[in-house]
Amino acid sequence: MQPIDVTELTTDPYGTYARLREAGPVHRITGPGGAPAWLVTRYDDVRRALADPRLSLDRRHALPGNYSGFALPPALDANLLNMDPPDHTRVRRLVAKAFTPGRVDKLRAPVRKLADELLDAVEPEGRADLLAVYAGPLPITVICDLLGVPQEDRRDFRTWTDALITPDRERPHLMKEAVVSMMRFYTGLIDSKRAAPGDDLLSDLIAVQEDGDALSDDELTSLAFLILFAGYENTVHLIANAVLALLDHPELLRELRTNPDGLAAAVEELNRWDGPSPLAIRRFPLEDVEIGGVRIPAGETVLLSLASANRDPGHFADPDRLDLGRDRSGHLALGHGIHYCLGAPLARMETETALAALLERFEHLELDVPRADLRWRPAIRARGLISLPVRWSSTRRTGF
Repeated sequence: MQPIDVTELTTDPYGTYARLREAGPVHRITGPGGAPAWLVTRYDDVRRALADPRLSLDRRHALPGNYSGFALPPALDANLLNMDPPDHTRVRRLVAKAFTPGRVDKLRAPVRKLADELLDAVEPEGRADLLAVYAGPLPITVICDLLGVPQEDRRDFRTWTDALITPDRERPHLMKEAVVSMMRFYTGLIDSKRAAPGDDLLSDLIAVQEDGDALSDDELTSLAFLILFAGYENTVHLIANAVLALLDHPELLRELRTNPDGLAAAVEELNRWDGPSPLAIRRFPLEDVEIGGVRIPAGETVLLSLASANRDPGHFADPDRLDLGRDRSGHLALGHGIHYCLGAPLARMETETALAALLERFEHLELDVPRADLRWRPAIRARGLISLPVRWSSTRRTGF
């Protein structure tokens, strides 16, 4: 057993994964909750495992005592991250009818307007925690607008997500309180949308049907939880990580200022290089399986490292180099197979728009603290900064 050093995985995750890849494709480790797990590190093995139907997402297939993840009530647990086919196939098909590419495209102009308004509010200050004033508020507002969440109900959401993503070990009750509060919130929101449907995704999810099939109350509540929780949290850190990466690579920042049409491709490479989700959702083998020549018994926990796979030199040439012109096709930052991220187009659009607005607004943007003072969240399942203090000049670019 190799215990995971949380500090090392947050301060030097890619160096740690490089050593693990070199040592072997699969490692028997002690997971962050103290339970044993199998960590898969190499690209080919991770990609195959992501699409392997023998690896279940349903934790009911976990061996007793083998999985220590926090339990959700049924009203929040009937989501796509805890489902296998045929349930997963049915629910994803119904969701796809409401969560269309056209809906995401219509959000591009409102997202740009929101980004400009957020920057308007802080521009005169000359400095700010970019995560607190920009990378955080933008996605939560977008997701809440998408689902039709009233303004007055948004203020507690960041507190709830923080309690779940980065639990306070000295105050474990905060996690349970967050789950209870979120369940009440979603249940009430769905009831209000049933009574008075609006022009929003949640109202459409309530109404969507196919051959008489519709989403159950638990499925609706769980989907609202998943869309708000995952869609918000991942995009916050994708934006902040991308900004930091560009500040660390000023030559690439200048390249994007010269060629803003390259932003869409840049977002893909930034996601590969330092994405917000180092690990895919845990899997449980339905039978004994072999991964990378290692036999893994049925029911044990399997962790697939997206971060490690995306830095595997066996698939990406010079993988530790941030290269906006590389062929990054096949990167696994957003998953692979039937569980590929449903919100990927939205996350891409938000990040591209957030970077465009930021680079257009400020000619000079730089860190406001020494690089070594930046701190990462102490969680191996989420790669995100605690804060991102920056400063800027107020000179706006023209012709971006």
